[in-house]
Amino acid sequence: MKFNEYFKNIDENYLFAEVAKRAGDYSAANPDKKVLKLGIGDVTLPLAPAVIRALHDAVDEMARKETFKGYGPYEGYDFLRESIRAYYKDMGVDIDLGEIFVSDGAKSDLGNILDIFAKDNTVLVPDPVYPVYVDTNVMAGRKVIYAGANEFNGFLPIPDYSVKADVIYICSPNNPTGAAYSKEQLKEWVAYAKKVGAVILYDAAYECFIRGDGAARSIYSVEGAKECAIEFCSFSKMAGFTGTRCGYTVIPFALEKDGLSANKLWFRRQATKFNGVPYIVQRGAAAVFTEEGRKQIAENLDYYRCNAAIIAGCMDKLGIWYTGGKNSPYIWLKCPYGMGSWEFFDYLLNSAQVVGTPGAGFGKNGEGFFRLTAFGSREVTEEAVGRIEKMLNG
Repeated sequence: MKFNEYFKNIDENYLFAEVAKRAGDYSAANPDKKVLKLGIGDVTLPLAPAVIRALHDAVDEMARKETFKGYGPYEGYDFLRESIRAYYKDMGVDIDLGEIFVSDGAKSDLGNILDIFAKDNTVLVPDPVYPVYVDTNVMAGRKVIYAGANEFNGFLPIPDYSVKADVIYICSPNNPTGAAYSKEQLKEWVAYAKKVGAVILYDAAYECFIRGDGAARSIYSVEGAKECAIEFCSFSKMAGFTGTRCGYTVIPFALEKDGLSANKLWFRRQATKFNGVPYIVQRGAAAVFTEEGRKQIAENLDYYRCNAAIIAGCMDKLGIWYTGGKNSPYIWLKCPYGMGSWEFFDYLLNSAQVVGTPGAGFGKNGEGFFRLTAFGSREVTEEAVGRIEKMLNG
């Protein structure tokens, strides 16, 4: 027996586990201090009433012989997939029902999708980046190269044709930086992918925060993207399903290489390794797209957008450079006083008892930057902002 030695090439602790550990250690040593958490991107508002009602109804169905459900379709129930298809239609994007696969979240699929790609593919990810993209590929022994995202390009790198990549990760609106690509910018990535024969793995988990100021909500709004891109979406941030677990992945029929269909390969993978998302959860997810559900979800999203505006307003008042805060629930700020990311983490925790996420944990280019999330409660957000202003103005 041998273990996978590639695990030696990743950090022993996952970034957010390390943040939680340090915050926990501080709280244990300072039980009289109230610690406010604006670090992990977890939602705080409860599920929408329309979703709760659908979940209860589905539970009741499972209690009756005539409506009980056992194993479901590997790709998800049609009632949810049709709702997702209609959601794309509202964005002006046509998706075939057979191109939609329901999953237990974008994070899972972003790692699991690698099963359909050969080990010797070279993977291109932006730096800084959501750690899952890098870690899952390093665990598999793939070569990972980086596209430099930085203050000078607004943390939105463009393709470099001198670099050859086979698999490209793009997250827009981005986690952690909050920066979002426009349709015109995504056209450049699609053109690059088609030129070099690469596939784009497009993480659109935060598309619901985009409010029509030029940022693209789907890569499929770009002509030709269906021939080179797979899109991953989630109900976690859209509808608060972080603990309920549901998402979906779109794999176009047009995405083929060497006589193999990505869509068929993924279906075969799912049929082998995945028994689908629970019927009850899928009924709850479908309620998100009802007229009542959309209204309630929109109110929740506006709540988080307001939190983001409060944090961004604080940065503006203090004269701190940042991205995000508009099309994203994240504010990616430049650490004051020339501090390093973990240095500012400790300073913020010890001086103001506020927890954020050090940018260095997202990659080399994240050093010197820091992420704050708008997913806290309004009370926590306002109190945290007040403490930060007091700390930096003191």
